[in-house]
Amino acid sequence: MPSILEDKELLQKIRNPDTRNYGFNMLVRAYQQRVYWLVRKMVVDHDDADDLTQEVFIKVHKAIDNFREDSQLFTWIYRIATNECLSYLNKKKRRFFLPIEDVGKQLTSSLDSTAHITGDDIQKKLQKAILTLPDKQRLVFNLKYFEEMPYEEMAGVTKTSVGALKASFHHAVKKIEDFLSRD
Repeated sequence: MPSILEDKELLQKIRNPDTRNYGFNMLVRAYQQRVYWLVRKMVVDHDDADDLTQEVFIKVHKAIDNFREDSQLFTWIYRIATNECLSYLNKKKRRFFLPIEDVGKQLTSSLDSTAHITGDDIQKKLQKAILTLPDKQRLVFNLKYFEEMPYEEMAGVTKTSVGALKASFHHAVKKIEDFLSRD
């Protein structure tokens, strides 16, 4: 992951008309994999994650000139990615008129059928437990558990207070523990 200094260099290249495309290509290469896996953990399906990742970078490209640098570049990109994920999941619920539980079941069946996800039974059971969480709780859990993101950075990404994030993570962990203790 690029450092703050490298982010400043990327932004200089992007803001210079002569090196804009080169700078943006460097930005995509620097962040694409992390954004993809954040999105993938939220939407599960590889093709959906791929499409959403592309949408995230289209939005980043359109809005990069408005980036005020009051947060780290990846925090800003993650905020766009999380908003895209939450919007996508909400549209999916509305499009199919599915209650939240049914979307969770649909994502779980996608998890069972996808060839791109590997792992033993425990890993799959953890992923199924995570899919039972409400979207925002799942996002907080993924950012803290998988990305090891500090709460302060997470607050910048989600525009939520640190206290609320800690509570959300705690509730998510309890729900996952409950799910895993069944069987």
